[in-house]
Formats: sequence, C-alpha cells, structure tokens
Amino acid sequence: MSRNFLQEFLEAVAERGRGLIGLERPASPVRSADLLALSNALLTGRGEVSGVALAQQWLDAYAAADEEQRRHHLAALADGFGPDQQRLDAAIEAYLQDKSPRAMAELSVAAEPRRQELFRRLNRPAGGTAALVRLREDVLAGLPGNEKLEALDADLAHLFSSWFNRGFLMLKRIDWTTPANILAKIIQYEAVHTIHSWDDLRSRLEPSDRRCFAFFHPQMADEPLVFVEVALTQDIPGTIAPLLDLERKPIRAEDATTAVFYSISNCQVGLRRVSFGNLLIKQVVEELRRDLPKLKNFVTLSPVPGFMGWLKRELAKEEPHIPGVADLTVLEGLFRPAEQGGTGPTETMREAQLAAAAHYFLAARTSSGAPIDPVARFHLGNGARLERINWRGDVSPNGLRQAGGLMVNYLYDLDAIEANHEAFANQGVIAASPAVRKLLKTVEAKPARRKPAVPALPPPAANSKTAGRPSSNP
Repeated sequence: MSRNFLQEFLEAVAERGRGLIGLERPASPVRSADLLALSNALLTGRGEVSGVALAQQWLDAYAAADEEQRRHHLAALADGFGPDQQRLDAAIEAYLQDKSPRAMAELSVAAEPRRQELFRRLNRPAGGTAALVRLREDVLAGLPGNEKLEALDADLAHLFSSWFNRGFLMLKRIDWTTPANILAKIIQYEAVHTIHSWDDLRSRLEPSDRRCFAFFHPQMADEPLVFVEVALTQDIPGTIAPLLDLERKPIRAEDATTAVFYSISNCQVGLRRVSFGNLLIKQVVEELRRDLPKLKNFVTLSPVPGFMGWLKRELAKEEPHIPGVADLTVLEGLFRPAEQGGTGPTETMREAQLAAAAHYFLAARTSSGAPIDPVARFHLGNGARLERINWRGDVSPNGLRQAGGLMVNYLYDLDAIEANHEAFANQGVIAASPAVRKLLKTVEAKPARRKPAVPALPPPAANSKTAGRPSSNP
C-alpha cells in the first residue's frame, strides 16, 4: 500500500505553489491569528496551484499549533465562517417572491456555511483527508458542553458522508503477508478482543480457518477505517475463548459451514457516526460466498457492552422489577466476586440472568424507542436476527464487567435480511429466534426489596490502545 502517484503529484504541486507565493513551512508554533488569516486567504484565493499551497500551509500550521490554539481556531471557525448573511437574506427574499428552481438553487448555495468550502479546499493537498479526520477528533473532544462546535461537527460529518461513501472505499483482505505498518495498526485498533502479541495476531490471520478484511480510502491508503475478524467453523459458537485459543487446531476452510464475525473495530475516531460496518459485513459475506460456496451460516459472536450498566440502573430503582426474576438479589451477586458474597455460575443465576437479558434485548428501550444495546441496534438495523443469548460466553475481566459474561449470536439469514431490516426500521420489530423469545418471561416477580444495594461497577482496565475510541463489535 505505497503512496500513490496522485499523492506524490499533489505534494509536488503544493511545494511548487509554496515557492511561487513565497510561503514557508512554519518553523515555530503559529498564532491563532495566523490560522485565521490563512483561512480567509484560502477562501478568497482563486488559483489552483496557490490554493493547494495555501491549504498545505494551513494544515502544517494547524499541526504545529498547541491544544489551546487549536481550540481557539475551532471556535473561530464555528463563529465566523457560517453562511454569508447578506447573501442568505437576499436568497430568502428572492425565493419567497419566486419559488423557481433557480431561486431554490441559489438559496441552497447561500445557506451553506463558508467553512464547508474551506474544508473542501483543505482536502486538496496530499494528506488533507487524513488531516481533516484528525481535526474532527479535536472537534469531538471539545463537543461536551460546547454548543458552538455542534454546527462545525455537523458540517464535517456531512462532508465525510460524501467523501467516504461506498464508491470510494476499497475492501482488502488482511493476512500475514500484509505490510507490517498495517498489521501494527490492526493490533492498535482492535477494540473488542485485545491482541496481546504478534503471535496472537498471527493466530488470527494465518490459519486456514481465519479471515480478516478491512475498508480503506484511497486518500488514507495506510489507515484502515474499519476491519472485521472472521472465524470459519463447523457450528455456531457460544463462547469466545476457543476462537482465540493460540493452541487450537485449525480446520480446513473448505470444511467450514459457518462464518463467524467475532470482532468488528472502527478505527478512526474522527469518522464517528460515518458508518462502514454494515457495508463491510455485506461485502465480506459476498467475498466469502464466492470463495467458499459450502458456507451456509453467517453469524456474529458479539459482546453486550451495555447490559451491566442497564442492570445496575434497574436494580437501583425505587421498586426494582424484572419480569421472570423472582429474587433480584441473585442478579445483585453479579456485581461482586464470589469471595465478597457474589453469586457464582449456578443454575439459578443462569436462569435469572438469561431472563433479564431477554428483557434487555426485546423489551427495554431508549427514550427514542430504540433497543438499549448499541451492538443490537447495529445488527438488527442491518437485517440480522437475534439468534441466541450465550450465558458465560465471555468470562474475561472485560466481558464480566460489561455484560456479566453474556455474548450473543446475530444471524444474517440472506433470505430474510431485507424483510428484517424493513420491519425493524419502519415498525421497530426485533427479529429474534423462538429460543430467544422463549426466554422472555411474562410472569410477575416480587421485588426483592426497595432500592437494593448495588455496588458500583468496577472501572475498566486501563488500555492505552483504545482510550478515547469507542469499543464496538457492531
């Protein structure tokens, strides 16, 4: 994945343009005023070569700026680079007088914030796309409590939805022969099941019954956008440990009947809410079907990242009640290790936890009416069916902390995907197997007591690789 000719050409154009207009790369940290002047110059310039040079100068200056200078300039972009108010007022007045296609087109152009054109021009130099993705990371980091940045974020998300649409994305298989710089990023970006070593990575890429695919963008050729790890098996697995076992015995790919998507990792924080996972799964299914026609089942083995948080909130209510669970103190035991009075993996715990999980998936909703679990929203929205809830599917420290050990299988039935998607999107209907629906108890259960004492969830283990990046297996 070497740098392509276009990138090298654009770099040469930027250097040439820099010489023509007397610009130099910043030798020292720049002032916010310098970035503001460059922004205005870039928007008012007309020459293509000088425009590329100015854009490169802006990107260099922003990269050299410290955190406070960046924050100041992002605020300036949010405040001072909206629509041209005079032009917009005139366009509104003209449209009210004459609702013609021409007047509507002028209104649309006039309503566009000036910063969108600035971002388009910043995208011209080599590396511009990646730099803007990094810039949006700064915007997202500053969003909490800062309403001014919301419009700036919306503009970037709007542009990225076009720049990163399916027509520009390249699906590539990642294997043990992939360049080391890409493999290192797979280790870095793995957000679901940590890759502990190069041997661990090799066990996920080299065996005959393993596959890994990633989406790339031509302007970010060395940066995976999202990748999926696939295990080829002869049945639908309910636990993750055997799939990750370094000592397991691989099977021949030709003997597999099931493709298991056991980890999907979004790699770029700056592309949050620009979804690629659904496209990735569909294209990988097509790739696998073409190469391995014996494959019949396409399933996930997914985490349940919101279950324990939801359960803690339910148990803390004034009158806690979960249908089908007669003794809520059993579920409270999930929050304590056995040596501190917690409940171990007993049959009573299994029944209570599966009943609570069925309620969590099939009945619990957000304020907008969507399923509570983010991974469920993703797969159900893609037309998958909730096939099986696996008790003690992931007993790693993270699996116990987030989900009490639960994992689930979502089944991608190729004949039912479209119908499932439409029912979910239009009526909120959750496609679920009879086995899962049977777990949804409707019998009334007595609350164990008012406000049961639920210990706080233990903090997540420190992981510098995924700090600030959402851990997901959509």
